Amino acid sequence: MTFETFFHQIHAIKSSELLGIEAQEVMVPIERRPYLDVEQFKERHPRTSAVMMLLYPKEGDTSLLLIERATYKGVHSGQVGFPGGKFEQSDVDLETTALRETMEEVGITANQIEVIKPFTQVYIPPSNFIVQPFLGIITETPTIVPSDYEVANIIEMPLNTLLDDSIVQNVYLQTSYADYINVPAFVYNDYTIWGATAMMLSELKETIKLSIRI
Repeated sequence: MTFETFFHQIHAIKSSELLGIEAQEVMVPIERRPYLDVEQFKERHPRTSAVMMLLYPKEGDTSLLLIERATYKGVHSGQVGFPGGKFEQSDVDLETTALRETMEEVGITANQIEVIKPFTQVYIPPSNFIVQPFLGIITETPTIVPSDYEVANIIEMPLNTLLDDSIVQNVYLQTSYADYINVPAFVYNDYTIWGATAMMLSELKETIKLSIRI
């Protein structure tokens, strides 16, 4: 999809209602479904974080920015996700968190990004986090400068690829809650995108499809 075509649908996306759990659960394994309702887990005093789902033009088409996280001692080590991280006391709000973390992880500054809207929160049981995704756009191709410490690889997924149902596959993975289970995932360029990121991608995908009537 050309960026011009996508850009003309921004108002429709911005004014659309959130599709929420109904869109997220398409990419959730059976074992994960009891954790879909974020409100049920706020009594666990989860930490909060935010990520940026960033779309921008690349060679005339629309690209979505993802990162492969560096290897570290943690449950999300090496996984594919969006730029983002935990809320800090210096952050005004979670939108500020998403913008700050995007700058720290991929070198894109807040003044380059137009934040379109927040999407549905996701609860992550293994790390006891609630994640707030935001949709943002950049109208010019950004210069991406990945953090050596936090980012192993940059992944630029064409929006047309996200909207193509053929990249959704069932794969077997070892997870934090089961040794070897069948998990729905987006598979792109040898990257397997599953879990919370896949849930967010699913809501983004279905929102765009409804907005542009695919």
